[in-house]
Amino acid sequence: MVAIADVQAFLDETFPLSPNIVEAVGDRQARIRHPVDHTHLRPGGTVSGPTMMALADSSAYVAIFSEFGILPMAVTTSLNINFLNRPAAGVDLIAAAELLKVGRRLVVVDVRIYSDGNAAVVAQASVTYSIPPRSQA
Repeated sequence: MVAIADVQAFLDETFPLSPNIVEAVGDRQARIRHPVDHTHLRPGGTVSGPTMMALADSSAYVAIFSEFGILPMAVTTSLNINFLNRPAAGVDLIAAAELLKVGRRLVVVDVRIYSDGNAAVVAQASVTYSIPPRSQA
């Protein structure tokens, strides 16, 4: 099992501008917190779609680590997102990612994004990742 501290250290080194915080990883799941500030808002005072898409992609990537360990060369092959409810401005986003299907080359991940403290799903994404051959991992 991969340790949260190891995953966070990898993300901090590889993506130094990302504010994401790994809260949980294991059992084919991951939970990521994205602190929201004014730089993540769009006109109208709501969290931007690109912010939520990046969070969905990042949380799917981390969820894959729960199955394979840290796998730097795993890459997104598709991401489909549905924006369902308006996220609260100035409230952290929480992404809960769960592996739905793990194949030899592809992994399908379901991601649900919430405003912290609110049970309503603000966005749902289906993300597919390509797993590199072990010689390239």
